[in-house]
Amino acid sequence: MAPDSLEQLDDYLDRLARRASRHTHAAYRRDLCAFHAYCDSVNLAGWADVDAARIRAYVGTRHHRGELSARSLQRLLAAIRGFFDDLLKKRLLDVNPARAVRPPRSGRRLPRLLDVDAVAGLLDAPADDRLETRDRAMWELFYSSGLRLSELVGLDVVDVDFGAGSVFVRKGKGGKARYVPVGAKALEAIGAWLEARRVLTGAGQPALFLSRQGRRIAPRTVEMRLERWRAKLGLSERVHPHMLRHSFASHMLEASGDLRAVQELLGHATLATTQIYTHVDFQRLAAVYDQSHPRARRDRPRKA
Repeated sequence: MAPDSLEQLDDYLDRLARRASRHTHAAYRRDLCAFHAYCDSVNLAGWADVDAARIRAYVGTRHHRGELSARSLQRLLAAIRGFFDDLLKKRLLDVNPARAVRPPRSGRRLPRLLDVDAVAGLLDAPADDRLETRDRAMWELFYSSGLRLSELVGLDVVDVDFGAGSVFVRKGKGGKARYVPVGAKALEAIGAWLEARRVLTGAGQPALFLSRQGRRIAPRTVEMRLERWRAKLGLSERVHPHMLRHSFASHMLEASGDLRAVQELLGHATLATTQIYTHVDFQRLAAVYDQSHPRARRDRPRKA
């Protein structure tokens, strides 16, 4: 492809970095650079030579080779669409060919959950030092308020309102802010952490959760600490931060039946995203049904 095609791509990715998350930007860069290499390999002169059939062939090839999951292919198409939309705005293209290409469907994976007893075992485990006091506050807040990992590490001390029993999420997914209620147990754990936090390096900085070095805690550190707690408690199943968010949502929906309220608490843009938890709850009910109903069990021998 012509040299300016790569310059146009780099310009788009540089501007994308200012508004997208680090992970989204890295994924889009990887996807678009691979697509540029493909277009160059088939001797296309520039982006104007890319049509829907070419994009469909590229996506289909990667799909059939098993290089990317259906979900990753959907992201790949979103990256191409976004880039071509940018070229349209600059009037470097007349149409966006990616708009005519449909991504492959992906099966909806149900989130893995912890049951109430498993969550209680994790949250009620004693803290042996200041960092474990911090950890307990993080686990309580994950489960109490259903926060995303990025939202939890982004919290500042001033975002916690003990009087109102809430935290202020300044930048949720899509840049949306929201207030989220916090339970008494989580507030108690946060209070214990703030007391321990006073004597740590970096206590004067705004971040609610600090690392051992006194800096805002990194997402990867949270994941590693949760794995450490899993090993400490002897849990057989791997536990990750999003599992606590999923457990919060499922347990809230099971107890309240209020899908709209759970949507607001989770910060989902649409109700359809939250509806996955109705499937989780149905699976639990179906299992109870299969075990309990006299005509549901398929393993009963038939009478002659």
